[in-house]
Parts: sequence; structure tokens; C-alpha cells
Amino acid sequence: MTNLVEAFDLAGRAGRPVLIPFAGGVGQTAVTCGDLRALAARFAGVLDELGLVPGDRVVVRVEKTVANLALYLATLQRGAVFVPLNTAYRPQEVEYFLRDTSARLVVCDPADAEVIRPVADETGARVLTLDAFGEGSLTRAAGNPQPAIVARDDDDIAAILYTSGTTGKPKGAMLSHGNLRSNAMALRDLWQVTGDDVMLHALPVFHAHGLFVGCNVMLLAGAQMLFLPKFDLSLVLDLLPRATVMMGIPTFYTRLLADPRLDREKVRGMRLFTCGSAPLLAETHREWSARTGTAILERYGMTETGMNTSNPYEGERRPGSVGPALPGVSVRVTRPGSAEVLPPGEIGMIEVKGPNVFRGYWGLPEKTAAEFHPGGWFITGDLGFIQEDGYVQIVGRGKDLVITGGFNVYPKEVETEIDALEGVAESAVIGLPHADFGEAVTAVVVAQPGAAISEAAIQAALRERLAAFKLPKKVIFLPELPRNTMGKVQKAQLREIYRGLYSA
Repeated sequence: MTNLVEAFDLAGRAGRPVLIPFAGGVGQTAVTCGDLRALAARFAGVLDELGLVPGDRVVVRVEKTVANLALYLATLQRGAVFVPLNTAYRPQEVEYFLRDTSARLVVCDPADAEVIRPVADETGARVLTLDAFGEGSLTRAAGNPQPAIVARDDDDIAAILYTSGTTGKPKGAMLSHGNLRSNAMALRDLWQVTGDDVMLHALPVFHAHGLFVGCNVMLLAGAQMLFLPKFDLSLVLDLLPRATVMMGIPTFYTRLLADPRLDREKVRGMRLFTCGSAPLLAETHREWSARTGTAILERYGMTETGMNTSNPYEGERRPGSVGPALPGVSVRVTRPGSAEVLPPGEIGMIEVKGPNVFRGYWGLPEKTAAEFHPGGWFITGDLGFIQEDGYVQIVGRGKDLVITGGFNVYPKEVETEIDALEGVAESAVIGLPHADFGEAVTAVVVAQPGAAISEAAIQAALRERLAAFKLPKKVIFLPELPRNTMGKVQKAQLREIYRGLYSA
């Protein structure tokens, strides 16, 4: 019985700097492991005084600060369940999560407390606050108690992360202490993270990427983090020479590449750039390598599983691929709608199993059961194939598959061809209702600045490369594609906006 917090060994590394917070671009005094442990213990004392017991849910919607990270550790220390919320949610939206989790405590920004408090009172949750500087009623209530770390089994729930909810109400994925520890240990070892590393941390911490991949791996290794409230291009460029690791999303890399200040000297001390949360264009991968002399390491994960695959630290980091399965994790591809395993190279549904796979959806046992095949295989909803050498290639979400005139069209295949055309910055291919074909292949394109490119030109170029049924019937031009906080293109939003395009 080991609490995840014990694996971080903050006490054993008490004097080591673990965080250097940057507020408004100004670096503040380094926070040591001992400082972070002491603050977490003080917050754990508040939870104890409020009467929280193991398993109670703590809903948190606050900005990224050292205090927020300490609250995460304090919640785990007391055996409670940490429920971080996207800060883009409006205060009124928090009501759903309070009711769904039956939370005992909600921690929010002081400016939102009065909106949240009536619902919290109704549901029986206490309200405490933390602002963007880590100050608030939680900090003021924290004395100097030293509550014990509560023993937890590997199967005990450590956190609930809510899915994006693009197809209905968000679902809470229950992640256990064992899920989080096993995944962090696998990534630490695979990526060779040590106490000598310094991570440039510009990701949000309400998401699996920033919190469970970024913070957990670094805390487990005893490494240091340059802790930015958000991605700030100029600040990131200034700090790159001080770092050895950066974990990012595609948007980070495209914005850096667009800035002439990025050069090989800036990244001379960097040994690892990783990318996830959204697909990285192969062209971006190649452009980054040519510009910096380093290869981005792309990996594949999701809210319900943490990381499943990763390109190797030593070996080929293949553009367009997310690499082989992590040690201890199994990946297979099945025919959609069945458990029939497909051979290498054939596109189907990606399924995974291993110690990283979540315990199910909170309060939804039937939904949970429907998402697993016998033997513990989780049906990811992602379509892809496995190459002969084990590298996994993702072609899109199952719900994004376009079925037109009885033929299956995988959006990624069409997008790859469009993105390769001169004058195209990026694209998204979707299916829209069509009276004759069921769905019509439709391309949404972002042109490069100053490029003169037309629908007719794109369609003509694709006729030489793709079968007729894969060709977009229409091409829509937008200045940018809609994305969520982690940079993932919101195809559901595009389908909703343009669903009547062919109705005439």
C-alpha cells in the first residue's frame, strides 16, 4: 500500500530546488522540495480539519501556481480524490461537476466564489479560494500541522479527469494511484529523465499532459521545473537555454518555428522535446529538425489511459508516428465493432491494456463496461494501424470517420495530401450530411499568409493523388481552425457549424 506522494520523495530531497515559478515573466525565488512538501502538508491539514476522508472529492478550478500543485499533493496525501477543471469553464458550469462528483470541497478563484457558493451550499460542498498568486482563504486557513500520509492501494482513486464532452455531458475518468505511478515511472525510464533535468513547463495543470505527464514525471525523477503560468512565446524563447526538457503541444512548436529568434544556439542544451495532446504534422516535425537539429519525440495518450505509446528516446523518431507501446502496455488494432484482431498495416480501432488504463467512468458502470472488450482491452475510439516494426500510426477518431456512398474515408489521409500542397498551412477534413451520399467529404483549410489558393486548385491537385470518393466536395477557407486548450482541432464544432452546407 503506497500513496503516490511517497514515490515523489519530497522529504528525501528536501533541499533540492524543484520549482522556479514565473509570474508575469519574472522569475521568483526557487521553491525547494522541502518548501513544496511543507505547503502540501499545511493544505492537507486544512482538508483534515474540514473532515475530508479518503475517497472524498475535491473539485479545483484555479490558475496554475505552486499552491495549485501543492493542493494536488495535499489531496493525494489525505487519500482524497483530486478533480481539476479547465479554467475556461465558466463559474456557472462548475455546478455540473459539483453535482456529478458530490464533492466535499471546491477550491476556486476568489472572484468566482460568490457565484459558486449557492450551488456548493446546496450540494454540501465547502468553498475555499486560491488566486493567480496562490493566495486565498485556503492559504489563510493553513496552519502548521503534519498529518500523516494516508496509505492507498494501487486501485484506489487518486484523481477524476473529465473528458472534453464534445458528444454530450463530460464523463469523469477515474485514475488510480497505480495508474499514475506506473505511467510516470515508465516515462521517466523511457525518456531517461534524471534529477539533473530542468523542464520548461508551459502546459496547464488541469489536464493529464501537464499534471500527470509533466509534473508527475519530474517530481518522480527529482528534476526541476521552470513553472510558467501559460505558454508565453518570448518567455519560452528566453528560458530555452536554461532547460533540458520541454513537453509541448503542436501549437507550441508551430509558434516557435514562426519566430526568427529560434535557432540552434537557443536549444543547444536541450536534450528532449516531446509533443502530444494533438497530432503533430509530419511537416512540422521535419521543419523543426531542420531548424534546430533536434527531433521532436511524439507520443500518444488520452485522459483515460495516460500515455500508451512513445517514439524512442534512442532510435528513430518517425514523423507522423506515435511510436511503439510503452513497456508494460499492450496495443492492438481490431475491426471496428468487434474484437477481431487485425494484422499489421490494416486500419482499425486501437485498443490498449495495462497498468495505465483507468478504473472506469465515475458513476457510469454501463458506459464503462461498453468501452472494454474481454481481457481488459480498452477501446480508445482512435483509428489507426500498427506497422510491422511495432510503430503505431493514428489516422483519426472513430467518430471522425467519413462514410460516403458506402465507402470509408479516413480524414488523416486526405488531410496529409492537402497539407502537402503549396500555400496550405493546415487542414481538417470532416463529413457533413448529404442527401445522396449520406456524408460528403468536406475540407476546411487554413492558407499560409499571402498565399493565393482556391477550392478549384485544391480539388484539381487532389484528383491526381486520391480516389474520386475521397475528394472533398467543397473546400471551406478559415483564418484558423477551432482548437481546445490543448491544441486539439474541434471537428465536432466544425460539423455543427457547417451541417447544413449541402441541404440545398
